Amino acid sequence: MLNVRFTTIFAILISTLLLVIAPIGAQEDDEELIGGVLNVYSARHYGQMETPFIEFEEATGIEVRVSQGSPRDLLARLRADIERGNRSVADVYLAIDAGVLAIATEEGLLQPYTSDTLEANILETQRDPDGHWYGFSQRVRTVVYNPEGVTEEELENLNEYADLADPVWEGRLCMRPASHIYTVSWTSSLIHNLGEEEAAEVISGIAANVTRYINSDTSQIRAVATGECDVAVVNHYYMGLLAAGNEDDQDLFESVQLKWMNQGEDGTGTFYNINGAGIVTNAANLEQAQAFLEYFSTVEGQAPDETGIPGVNYEFPTNPEAEVNEVIAGFGEVMLDTDYPLWEYGALQAEAVTLLEENGFGFSEN
Repeated sequence: MLNVRFTTIFAILISTLLLVIAPIGAQEDDEELIGGVLNVYSARHYGQMETPFIEFEEATGIEVRVSQGSPRDLLARLRADIERGNRSVADVYLAIDAGVLAIATEEGLLQPYTSDTLEANILETQRDPDGHWYGFSQRVRTVVYNPEGVTEEELENLNEYADLADPVWEGRLCMRPASHIYTVSWTSSLIHNLGEEEAAEVISGIAANVTRYINSDTSQIRAVATGECDVAVVNHYYMGLLAAGNEDDQDLFESVQLKWMNQGEDGTGTFYNINGAGIVTNAANLEQAQAFLEYFSTVEGQAPDETGIPGVNYEFPTNPEAEVNEVIAGFGEVMLDTDYPLWEYGALQAEAVTLLEENGFGFSEN
C-alpha cells in the first residue's frame, strides 16, 4: 500500500514539474522571436509579400508591411516623411539601384548601422562605407543577341558597350529609354570609365543605331527573338526568369543568347547594380529594421531559391558564402565592374541624364 501511495505521489510531482518546465521552455523560444512590425518602402515590383519576406516573418516573428513605388517616387515620399519631423511611415528603404541609395544617404534620409554580422556577410564593395545601406543581390546589365541575325565576326567584335556605337549596328539595336533608372545608371558607368567626352560619343553612336526604344527588358528580348532587332541591353535575370518559366518562356530563352560585356584582361567588367536596403533616419521600429538588414545578409536570406532575395529573382548574391542559383550559374562566370564604386553611382546620375538628352537618346518608347 505504501509503495502504491509513493508511486502515485511521485507521478503527480513529475507531472507538475513538467507542466512548470514546458511553459518556461516555450517562453524561451518565444523570446528568440523579435516580434513587432516593420514598414518597408520597396522599389521591387514582384508582389507585395514576396516569399523572402514571408520567410523573414517566420524566422523573426516580425510582421512586414510593404509599400511599393518607383525608386524616385519612394525617395520623394521619404523626403516628405522626414520633412514633417515625425516618425517616418517607413522603417526600411529597399531600392533596386545603388545610385538612389547613395542619393538617399547624401540627403540624410538613411541612418548608419553596422554590426559584426553585416560586416562579415557583405563584401565591402557591396555596402556603403559608413553602413547607411547594404546590397543583398546583384543584377548585371549586358547584351543579348539573336544568333541567327548576328554573324560570328560581328559577335567577335562586340566585346564592350562602346562597340554598340559601331555603325554596323545601325537599325539593329533595341534599348531601354533614358527615362528608366536602368539606362541612367548604366550611362553613369560609361562616364566613370570613359570620361564625359568619350561617353558622349558612345551614347551618340548608340542613339544613331537604335531602331526602337522599349520600356521592358522582357519585351526587348522578345524583339531580339523575333528579329525586330538583333541586339539589346538587358538585366541578366530576365533571361533567368525565362529559362525557368513555362514552355513559351523557355522557347523565347532558347532563341537568344547572352554575352557578358567588358570582360578580359583590359576590360572594366560588366556593369551591374544591386537590390539594397538601408534604415530610414527616423524609423519607428529600429530593432526590427536592424533585424531585416542582418537577416538578408545571411546565406538563408540570400538563398538561391525562392526563399532568398537573390534566388527569387535569379540574381547573384552579395554574400560570398551564399550559393548561386543553378540557372544563372549556367550563364558562365562574369567579371563585374567593381572599380566603379556602388556608392558613387548617385553622383553621376544627373550628369548621365543630361548626356543622354544632349546626344539624342530617346526618353520614351517608340
